[in-house]
Amino acid sequence: MGKTLSGLADVQTEQIGHIGRIVLDRPKRLNALDAEMSQAIMRVLEGWRDHPAITLIVLESSSSRAFCAGGDLRAIREALLAYGPDKTYALMNQAYTAMLQLAAYPKPVVSFLDGIVMGGGVGLGCLVGHRIVTERSVLAMPETSIGLVTDAGQSWLLSRGNTYAGLRFALTGERITGEQAVIFGLADAYVPSHHLETLRTALVNESIESALSRFTISPQRKVAKIIPDALEDCYAAPELAEIFTRLEACPLKEAKQDLEILKQASPTSLWASWYGWHAARKLKTVQEVFDLERRLVRYVLTQPDLVEGVRARLVDRDNTPLWKPSRLDQVDTQALRAVIGG
Repeated sequence: MGKTLSGLADVQTEQIGHIGRIVLDRPKRLNALDAEMSQAIMRVLEGWRDHPAITLIVLESSSSRAFCAGGDLRAIREALLAYGPDKTYALMNQAYTAMLQLAAYPKPVVSFLDGIVMGGGVGLGCLVGHRIVTERSVLAMPETSIGLVTDAGQSWLLSRGNTYAGLRFALTGERITGEQAVIFGLADAYVPSHHLETLRTALVNESIESALSRFTISPQRKVAKIIPDALEDCYAAPELAEIFTRLEACPLKEAKQDLEILKQASPTSLWASWYGWHAARKLKTVQEVFDLERRLVRYVLTQPDLVEGVRARLVDRDNTPLWKPSRLDQVDTQALRAVIGG
């Protein structure tokens, strides 16, 4: 492997037969995605787009700990403090552009979502055509806990289907396993991690469908619904505040757990993600949802919560962010509705 094509050591590439392999190689930061990595990925994709010998892309990590833990939040916070929201948005938008390039790539893309897959990592690996999870996979969308907003195309992924489970995941940031990701529709195949190397080799010699059929196992959990009906009813509330009321009245232990998580989240982020999810349900394309999310990201970058959330969760690690405003009823929902309206 090497960095010749990507121009960056954090993004390694290799050609194996007709496969172009992109390997995220920033293990100490759990492959946290920044503007440089995003640009490097785009350079590789452009270089292989019309390459006649490469007909399949495999996107993976050099580490079993994480495929990608999301955006580089420390770097985002530092950019906000140093340069303000406009330049910070421009840096973040590099990642969104790379994700859209992967989603619309003319050649098949297979992502090995082994290990931690969070936030921007979901956007990077879950919008492609063939998404592989393992027993080590952990997926989550933790944006509301750090003062951000559901982004990276997650509003598209979480709003498909006739269920409010996606809204719950967007608001609470609940972690789900690889098996649950397949059931929910965030992944296509569950493959034991010790078979990934063999699967990659098989992809050189046979079709994707044939290779996956030999290594995929069915999730052991057979469930008819992603979340219980009573919990689904809570998130089907017509207003965000009503979700809190319904969770308080719900006897399920999951409802009590969700309520505590939501009480600790950024009120602005909750409202932004709420509006974003409901608006995304009505949109028809990934591009439209990204455009919506970009507007919401630009808005929350002008608010104080992201700087404070990253400080509390990742820098000082005191886990006591001081959100401004601190209550749902204090959030400027009129401004958010204007953002949604575009």
